[in-house]
Amino acid sequence: MSVKPLSHGAPHNCFGCGEANHSGLHLKFFVDDQQQIICNTSLARSFEGPPGYAHGGIIATLLDEAMSKANRQHGVTAMTRQMEIDYLRPVPLEQPITITGRHLSHQGRKHSCEAEIKDGAGTVLAQGKALFIAIDRSILLKSASRQQ
Repeated sequence: MSVKPLSHGAPHNCFGCGEANHSGLHLKFFVDDQQQIICNTSLARSFEGPPGYAHGGIIATLLDEAMSKANRQHGVTAMTRQMEIDYLRPVPLEQPITITGRHLSHQGRKHSCEAEIKDGAGTVLAQGKALFIAIDRSILLKSASRQQ
């Protein structure tokens, strides 16, 4: 399977993927042959919830990021409206995990996506589905520049 870097133009201070956010996750996303979003990473101890495992909010963030990038890969800038998460097994810290995201469908401005987190052995640890609402990227950027 070959992968290529996802060029998504995310803000540099994004908590999930922003390079400039010193306390962020610094996730790097790729696109595989099936047009899925792929991120191979491991989580630092600073993202701990239960001892040795990721905080549930961080797990939700990982899934949300992968689904957001699945939209971006299709040229869609969208905001999460509703997200459902199945926490199947604890997500370990400081061990390899793989996050995958897929764009499922769209109807008008509504975009449906799904994502999952697997451990190094391929066991699914968490799954998510979400509804995103497409927005005009120029309005988003204009709003952000007013806040600076």
